[in-house]
Amino acid sequence: MAETMTDDRPLTIEDLANYFAAGCKPAEQWRVGAEHEKFGFRLNTHETVPYYGPDGIEAMLKGLMRFGWEGVFEDRPDGGQTLIGLNRGGANVSLEPGGQFELSGAPLNSMHEICEETGNHLQEVKTVADELGLGFLGLGFHPTITREQAEIMPKGRYNIMRAYMPKVGKLGLDMMLRTCTVQANLDFASEADMVAKFRVSLALQPIATALFANSPFTEGKPNGFLSARANVWTDTDPDRTGMLGFVFEDGFGFEQYARYALDVPMYFVKRNGLYVDASGKSFRELIEGKLDGVQGRATMKDWADHTTTIFPEVRLKTYLEMRGADGGPWSRLCALPALWTGLLYDDAALAAAWDLCKDWSTEERETLRRDVNRLGLKATVGGRTVQDIAKDVLAISHAGLKNRARLDGGFIDETTYLGELHEIADSGLTPAERLLEKFHGEWKGDINRVFVDCAY
Repeated sequence: MAETMTDDRPLTIEDLANYFAAGCKPAEQWRVGAEHEKFGFRLNTHETVPYYGPDGIEAMLKGLMRFGWEGVFEDRPDGGQTLIGLNRGGANVSLEPGGQFELSGAPLNSMHEICEETGNHLQEVKTVADELGLGFLGLGFHPTITREQAEIMPKGRYNIMRAYMPKVGKLGLDMMLRTCTVQANLDFASEADMVAKFRVSLALQPIATALFANSPFTEGKPNGFLSARANVWTDTDPDRTGMLGFVFEDGFGFEQYARYALDVPMYFVKRNGLYVDASGKSFRELIEGKLDGVQGRATMKDWADHTTTIFPEVRLKTYLEMRGADGGPWSRLCALPALWTGLLYDDAALAAAWDLCKDWSTEERETLRRDVNRLGLKATVGGRTVQDIAKDVLAISHAGLKNRARLDGGFIDETTYLGELHEIADSGLTPAERLLEKFHGEWKGDINRVFVDCAY
């Protein structure tokens, strides 16, 4: 998308809504994208990894180029450029604000392809990391460092966000610097299909939060949460986070989401390759060309950028992005896209999943979102435990994946990737509770054991 418009007319709400509607595609073209983040650390000291230096994040990115990755560069005010990511075949590697290393996978046909892609990436990362004396950790919240010890990546948008976050929430800097997630991106066929999938995935997002809860430590000690990462989102920025009650109201569609996004305060505008601070300001003013310090009216590229600064539990772009799970081991990186694919890409599964949650009130959904952060599978909603609901969710997803019949090697279907989630739901113990058992047991309170047991 170009940064300038050909007719210089102001964007309309129809333009903004059509940006999302452009994602509609027939079922045979649906794909799944998987994303995950991980914490880097120095093997000998467990310290975080800076951007610069012979064993820094920049060196990691350059080292990965031997595997066919191409560099992504950002312009700097001094006229230079900074290596901020990598591209290869529809996938990209990028950096979160505290140096969290992210793979955003290509849109793929099956969980088998996703797991192969993830495994190849982790092997490439390990090859380079071993040479640099680095390791990577799969957790939802950094287990040892303070905010002040976090390394800051040299990306323009992050400087703007770091200055703005403390004005609107107490935990936004933790979100930026000390959390990691695993996500899945899924397609929709039409506006009605988007609405159905949005409602199911948003209502059930806390169930995924419980199944993947994996962040019980802060600064070396238990923090009282099973998912400290999910708790961070409850006090980051109320304007751009949460369970979006309006999604469940009659008449919801692309236009309603566009109106919501339009009223989310901005972070930045990009002009001539550089980020311009527009934090807290109105996109409506940009549309009219009346935003102080910013040249020109809003473009569709500005709108696309703005939609990436909104962080609800499920986010609409030209696809739906599931955002409720903690980072974890390789096995659960493949499990998350499998879970949501089974629920959302089979009509019978989607209907059955909606039956599970359609009667929950706005208050119940909000309460559930907060309760699972501490209670995990022991939380309750609608008179049932999350453990029982999770078992039903997994049974529905299993059936949906079985119906897809995407086979690997001619006989293994995608249900194999749900195995670990079935074990978690059957046991009633989240991954975080297993880690706490280790901390109080075989680790004897030594948090440094996490850098062995939870490393890739």
